[in-house]
Amino acid sequence: MLPLELDVTDKAAVFDSVKRAAEHFGRLDVVVNNAGYAQIGAIEELAEPELRDQLETNVFGPVWVIQAALPYLREQRSGHFVQLSSAAGIIAMPLGGAYQASRWAIEALNETLAREVAGFGIKVTIIEPGGYATRDGKNPDPLANGHVAETSPVYDGLRRRLADVAGRQPAGDPAAAARALLKVVDSANPPLRVLFGQGFYPMIQQVYADRLATWAEWQDLSAEAQGAAPAETVGARR
Repeated sequence: MLPLELDVTDKAAVFDSVKRAAEHFGRLDVVVNNAGYAQIGAIEELAEPELRDQLETNVFGPVWVIQAALPYLREQRSGHFVQLSSAAGIIAMPLGGAYQASRWAIEALNETLAREVAGFGIKVTIIEPGGYATRDGKNPDPLANGHVAETSPVYDGLRRRLADVAGRQPAGDPAAAARALLKVVDSANPPLRVLFGQGFYPMIQQVYADRLATWAEWQDLSAEAQGAAPAETVGARR
């Protein structure tokens, strides 16, 4: 083991720590990007430093880790990047704009990474967990344990809704998640994305169905926006 204390927002420290780990172990096989936190607040409530800090930790930090580790994995032509995202990296709910923006960004970055490094024998998996019992056997209460922006009473109803949704999610076992993660990295053909937990799965199914339905409903306008005739009228003129 080689425990190293690290602030992922310190780019120089990230590169130094990854270098020390590679020298200590002789190679890097699995790199797990797990550092992150949730900034809670309505878009109107967010202060600029809160939004910047959220992105520095949740987006720039993982990018520095990837950039520091990738040359070692590329040289050995093997390895696996595992990015902890969230169900909030796929769907959006009120009061999570800053956190969700950071997770949506990291999802896109890692999907791009997967396409860029596949030719080097490097794998990428984005893990999207739901709630886990990381505090006294319970799901963390985002309004009590998270980073919360200065609140405005006009959003109190949304805060009650968030607390209710979080309270109804099943509390996953962190030890079970660790075992599942090992199965992912031991797989010969690991997934690009995988949900950990099933609490958000029905909601995600509905969100994707709604997106597809909306795009289909507005296809005529999509064609108009490109200067093309709507699909059903193409070829109709004589």
